[in-house]
Parts: sequence; structure tokens; C-alpha cells
Amino acid sequence: MKRTSLLRLFGNYDGSTVIFVAVTMLLLLAFAALAVDVGHLYVVRGELQNAADSGALAGAQVLYDDPTTDTDIPGAQVYGGADAFARTFVVQHSSENAPVLVESSERGHWRFGTPGVFTPNNSLLPYDFWNRTTAQLNEDTNFINAVRVITRRKRDINNELPADFFGRILGDQRAEVMAVAVGYIGFAGTLGPHAVDQPIAICRQAITVNDVYSCGVGRMLNSGQNAGHQTAGWTNFAQPCSTASADDLGDLICHTGNPVALNISQTVGTTNGTQTGPSYDGIRDCWQSTPGLDPNGDTWPEQPWSITLAVIDCGSDVTVGNCSTLVGAVELNVLWITRNDKNQMNEVPRKMADWPPLTGPGSELRGPTGLCAGTGLQCWDSFVAHFHLQDVLNGSPAIYEDKTIYFLPDCTPHEPTGATGGENFGILAKIPVLVK
Repeated sequence: MKRTSLLRLFGNYDGSTVIFVAVTMLLLLAFAALAVDVGHLYVVRGELQNAADSGALAGAQVLYDDPTTDTDIPGAQVYGGADAFARTFVVQHSSENAPVLVESSERGHWRFGTPGVFTPNNSLLPYDFWNRTTAQLNEDTNFINAVRVITRRKRDINNELPADFFGRILGDQRAEVMAVAVGYIGFAGTLGPHAVDQPIAICRQAITVNDVYSCGVGRMLNSGQNAGHQTAGWTNFAQPCSTASADDLGDLICHTGNPVALNISQTVGTTNGTQTGPSYDGIRDCWQSTPGLDPNGDTWPEQPWSITLAVIDCGSDVTVGNCSTLVGAVELNVLWITRNDKNQMNEVPRKMADWPPLTGPGSELRGPTGLCAGTGLQCWDSFVAHFHLQDVLNGSPAIYEDKTIYFLPDCTPHEPTGATGGENFGILAKIPVLVK
């Protein structure tokens, strides 16, 4: 081949290099634009998610707590403005220098599972979650427990999405971006300071029937010294756990309850027994001296004493140990507290709330002043039958024991308290969590 032909060939190759460099630069520019657009869309996605999360949590927090009034809605009554309340929090956020667009905000039911499922439900009917297991509530779409918020990228006045830089290069392609959040409100888990009233920890086994928190059956709390089993113990509210001493709880009795927050699923300091001693006498004195319980002033309360107690897991043998796992909180109506009168029956109740009744079973014992006029045993049996008080282990009518607290589970709606995470003992949480 001639020398001139070789030069001509190399000259042609040099021209191809220029074209290759130009194409490469164009591709690099396109990839750079793509990187900018993808980064921008990630920012937009984060802005939309933050707004959705904020709205879902705000809506869930007021599902059972009307923020427009001074009086909280009772625990079983859904607040119809929860979804609108969620929107007000979403639009306070911005994305791409404009208020976030709320595509939807709705109340409904969240079912845990894989995957979790949200079912919209706008019902405002009060819901009875007592006498229901957690599993049953999880499957019941009529139990309103969540707010779902969906946000999308905001469009312009012509209903057009913003054109991204890379989109403009490739023919005005525009990216749709959305975010979904579900705020869930469950039952009281982490309990704030002073959420629990007295340093008594009740066994979950003492307030459930087949794992169901039951309203229709009263119970008795004792140490097992007389009835052969334990149903409650003392607690010093210590987390991490340090063993409680029943004789060292004087500062906690009839005071302001737990001084620090309590965390569910962690152990708390406990000790068994409601045995006679300074603490037990202090609880009894607190009951007898609480204002409003003893209208006739005879030192024997005639109205139930409503108190909130910690709930612990006492195991299959219903035994309170030195460190017991905290599983929730419960509100009880204490009816009667005995001391050392088992054989004499001189301190059996003579009147409590609507007992003895004016008509029906037990009315024959009602005296002219409204007090039970029968013998101690007659009055006790009538009292037990009227309030359905039963022994925890065998379901038999509760007997008159020394050093025992008799109570009814409180199944009226309670003000929400604490953070979501506990089990269903009738007290909804105040603080929700994100589940999606």
C-alpha cells in the first residue's frame, strides 16, 4: 500500500474519533441529568413521606380524643374529624416549594400480618373492644384503629406534573411520585409517669378468661396465704428490675403512682402477696379515706374505688416473682377490702352502689335505711352474687377471706394514655405508631 493511502486512512479514523467523543459526551450529559433527576425525585419522595407520616400519626392520635374540646371522647367513641385533622398536618409540609398534595386521608382498620392490610371504614359507631382477644380485634374491620394518608407530587394549574430536566431531554417525560403512611393506635404500652395509681401489680391471669379481658366477672386479689394461689403482688415500679419489698412502699401508696415511665415487655420489680403490713394497711386506709366513697361517713365506702394498676404476667402457676414482665395497665373498681375478720364476719359489706337492690334477688335483705339487714354470711353471699365475684382458679363464688381485695373490672371507656404497644385490658394508648 502506498504511503499516501495510509495517511488518508488514519485521517478518516481521526474523524470517527470526533464523532465518538461527541456521542460519549452526550451520553455522559444524559447520565448526569438522570442522576440529578433521580436524586431530586428521592428528595421529593422523602418530602412526601415525611408529610404523610406526620398526618397519619396526627390523625391516629385523635381517633379517640377530640382535640377541639376540653373533654376527651371516651375510649370507644371514634372522632369523626380525625382524617381532616390529619390533612391539616400534611399541608403544613412543602415539596418542591409548594404545599404537599393530599390525595386521601381516611379512617379505618389495620390488620397485622404479612403483608399488613388497611381497610377504610368511616363508621362513627362506638366500638366495644372488651371481651375480645387481640387476635379477634385484629381480624375485625369494624374496629377503627388507624388513619391512612396518601400524598402525591403536586401538579400545576393545568393539571400537569413538573417536567424534570432528564424528562425534558427525552421528550417531556414526567415522573409521578407518591407516599403512603398508616398511623396505628393500639392499647396502652409505655405508661407515662403517674399513669398507674397504686403500687399493686395484678396478674393478667386474674383478669382474663381464656386470654380474654372479661367485664362480667369480678375477682379477688390475695397473696395465696388463704386461697392457695396468688393473683397480685406489690411493685416498686423499678425498671430495670430491683426486688420490691412490701414494707418499703409507703411513699408510693395513696400518692401519685409511678414516678417514672414504665415500659411494656420489660420486667418490673415485684414481690408476692397482699399480706397484712404497713403497705396493705396503707392501701386499706387509702380506700376508706378517699373522698366521695363514703357518703354516710361510717368509714365503710359505699361507692366503688376506681384505680389504675399495672398488669404483670404471673405464668401458668399464677405466681408473682421478684421480677415480673409488665404487659399493660387496667382500671378496676375496688368493691371491698378485708383485713383480719374471716371467721367473725363483722366487717362484711352492708351497702355498695346499687346493692342491696330495691327489687329482685337480694332485695329481701334490704333494711329500712338501705343497708343489708341479714346476717354476715347472708349479706356476703348476696353481695358476691350481685357483683358476680368469683375465685380466679375455679370460678366458684368468692369466699370471705382475710387480707383480700375484691373488685370488678372497669369496662367503661377510659381516657387514652401512654404509648401504643400493650395488650387489651381496656385502656387505649394516647401515642400512635407508624405501621406503614
